[in-house]
Amino acid sequence: MIFDDLAWLDATAQAELVRKKEVKPIELVEAAIERIERLNPTLNAVVTPMYDLAREAATGKLPEGPFSGVPYLLKDILAAYAGVKMTLGSKVLQNFVPDQDSELVARLKRAGLIIIGKTNVPEFGILPTTEPHLFGPSCNPWNTERTTGGSSGGSAAAVASGIIPMAHANDGGGSIRIPASCCGGFGLMPTRARNPLGPNFGDLISGLIIEHAITRSVRDSAALLDATSGPDIGDPYWAPPPKRPFLQEVGEDPGKLRIAFTTKAFTGVDIHSDCIQAVHDAANLCAELGHAMEEVAPELDGELILKAFTALWSSGTASTLKFLSASKDQVEPLTWAIYEMGSSYSAPDYLLALQTVQWISRQIARFFCDYDVLLTPTLAEPPVPLGTFDSPPDDPLKGFHRATEFVPFTPICNMTGQPAMSVPLYWNSDGLPIGTHFIGKFGDEATLFSLAAQLEQARPWADRKPPVSV
Repeated sequence: MIFDDLAWLDATAQAELVRKKEVKPIELVEAAIERIERLNPTLNAVVTPMYDLAREAATGKLPEGPFSGVPYLLKDILAAYAGVKMTLGSKVLQNFVPDQDSELVARLKRAGLIIIGKTNVPEFGILPTTEPHLFGPSCNPWNTERTTGGSSGGSAAAVASGIIPMAHANDGGGSIRIPASCCGGFGLMPTRARNPLGPNFGDLISGLIIEHAITRSVRDSAALLDATSGPDIGDPYWAPPPKRPFLQEVGEDPGKLRIAFTTKAFTGVDIHSDCIQAVHDAANLCAELGHAMEEVAPELDGELILKAFTALWSSGTASTLKFLSASKDQVEPLTWAIYEMGSSYSAPDYLLALQTVQWISRQIARFFCDYDVLLTPTLAEPPVPLGTFDSPPDDPLKGFHRATEFVPFTPICNMTGQPAMSVPLYWNSDGLPIGTHFIGKFGDEATLFSLAAQLEQARPWADRKPPVSV
């Protein structure tokens, strides 16, 4: 078999070949390792190879899961794999080795996935680009001078280039959806608490952080969520149980959905014409598919949203550095500036920000009483040049403020806990992917999966291959 051709099959198809004994897991693993070795010098997507562990798993007895024998990559944040270092993109943790698997990793293993490495991230996942000082920047396979997005940028580049069909990602302000948009992948962020954060965390930053993946196909995302979702022992809360497996929603007629759409950011920043065009193109496609479209959006106080999110996010960063007893010389200047910002908030300030987030969530929930889905741009701009979020010594927060201009749409879903997805439906005249953002009702990934599969069939993206690919 020609394994570079197999590389462009999704994980579901690769697993089917293993089940039929038409290909061996070790063959898939060796082919993926070869692709990493060939492409990673250009992309810098994988920072911690796990080849020996992968080979051992591939030649042993694998669980009979939905993805048995398929290679997979872990993002180097939160996904603890016992005995393998987890750096969070920071030199303060460059030698940290967890002694147990996270619950999500345990479930990934039970699904039969073979972990072959860990992917690059910005330090502590702070920025919407993947350019850590520790490992250097990941490069976008569509244009290596452009950002992959972040914080799951290494995972997105690996999927887009054909190294593997899907990779772990997580999302605290858009970190699944941002790199999916920049690299032309499918990125669904599930409902808050759909996937576990245990055993070390109940929730993170009052529920902002959500786990899942970036995939090439919709069905892979759905099947993977079936394999990993569900409450864990000791969880503080969990997502509403789905009526049936998510995979069963793929291919089902979503019916005539009521879809609101807007190209205006809640925070008032300017939106690039390419991103506006992508939304109108998606809205027209949805109308052609029979959905009821209306240009309308929730009336929200964008300044209040940004202040509340900044308070929670910076406080979360500060708490992490405080727990690690990190010093200024151990982290990047931007990270330390955010630590100082977060440390300036008092406990009453934090609770007031959380109360604001919950009030905004109720406003948006009322909006969704009249609509099934809200369509927006994923980002305010196409993938920007590497270095865009650099901060000068005299203004270490410049990169953070620039980031808020780049990602005005995605953080709102982390605040409300609603599922949302970036769908690769549009490429601009420069050949760069422009993701389109669909927000669903709380607990309603089912509608998003059925809509995404319908869009995937109407406007297939799997055959689009970037210049840097297998």
